[in-house]
Amino acid sequence: MQKKLLKLLFEKLEYGDSAITVEFWDGEEVVYGNAEPRFKIIFRKPLSIGDVDFDDLVMTFGEAYMDEVIDFEGGELDELIRIMNFNEENFKTKKGLGSKILSASAKVLNTADVKSRRKENIQHHYDLGDDFFALWLDESMTYSCAYFKSADDSLFDAQMQKVDHTIKKLELKPGNYLLDIGCGWGWLVIRAAQLFDIRALGITLSENQYRMANKRKAELGLSDRVEVKLLDYMDLNKDEYQFDRIVSVGMFEHVGKENIPKYMEKVHELLKPGGVSLLHTIAKQKEGPTNKWIQKHIFPGGYIPTLREIINSLPEYDFHLVHAESLRRHYALTLERWYENFQKHVDKIEEKFGRRFVRMWGLYLRGCAASFRVSGLNIYQLLFTKGINNELSLTLDHIYTTEFPRSKDIKSQLQAV
Repeated sequence: MQKKLLKLLFEKLEYGDSAITVEFWDGEEVVYGNAEPRFKIIFRKPLSIGDVDFDDLVMTFGEAYMDEVIDFEGGELDELIRIMNFNEENFKTKKGLGSKILSASAKVLNTADVKSRRKENIQHHYDLGDDFFALWLDESMTYSCAYFKSADDSLFDAQMQKVDHTIKKLELKPGNYLLDIGCGWGWLVIRAAQLFDIRALGITLSENQYRMANKRKAELGLSDRVEVKLLDYMDLNKDEYQFDRIVSVGMFEHVGKENIPKYMEKVHELLKPGGVSLLHTIAKQKEGPTNKWIQKHIFPGGYIPTLREIINSLPEYDFHLVHAESLRRHYALTLERWYENFQKHVDKIEEKFGRRFVRMWGLYLRGCAASFRVSGLNIYQLLFTKGINNELSLTLDHIYTTEFPRSKDIKSQLQAV
């Protein structure tokens, strides 16, 4: 019966110009789709799927992979992600094996609950230990999309380029005060302070990141200009803090759908008139719930907004869009490099966290890389000002032509810290 249901599922799917091979636990292989299959799903054991919607199916298959009930063979996950994306709307609208109609009810939480849950969610993901992240991130410990001038760039060089690329857009001036919301291990505020005569504040909810960032800025002699706090951005008081520039890289996905207006309102409160803000965030094509498997196992509390949701919110706070840039292919490359590094140290990671964790994180990194390549998932840098600003550069040439000096020993400095 289980095999019959699985076959019925694969027969109901639409494959477009893709195809896959499915190998069942009894050794039978079936090709689905009209193209040459480049990807195989292997069922090691029977799997019951019942009557599921799209997200339930993703959860079921994801956890089955973690539990070694399912394996994949034949290169990247692109074909599977492409097929799933092609069929997503069918699963949300058709009855029977294709789906239950999605419904969601949001529990209203007070501000204290939201902040407490946000901190727990951040720590769930980021406080797995600096030694874990150090195994597969670059030497700067930058855990966000890199910027590749060439596909042959090293991960370290691409991350240095991303930080510089971001800083160039801010057009920092001497005396400016910069806020980095979700500063990670602190490299952006440190680099900005090294390049310009500015002050910078970085805030994070991760205790590991807070300790590392403070250690870095102290050992690099920047304690007089760079401050890092373990703090929720909502707790920044506008009467105490006013910034010329506000940047957020890879944090907005943790805000949650209901808190997008709160984020924008807080940035508006903290940004001086004419001030510049850069928002670096993942965005999807259409509004909808976040992948349940990602929510449960990787980013609890996360929500991927659409570009439409973000852009539509800007006028409400007198924010004026100056520049928008897609880094979609850059993130696919970044995730590929992370996965390559992850695989090099998979024995150490398995020894510390177990095989199920290794398969979970491997699927997360590979699946996300494939999603950025083929599903329409994107990542943007959105530059906007509070009110009208006529002082910024007339063109954007400086972003692509300016080269910041790089210390030759920057990698050894970072490794020493």
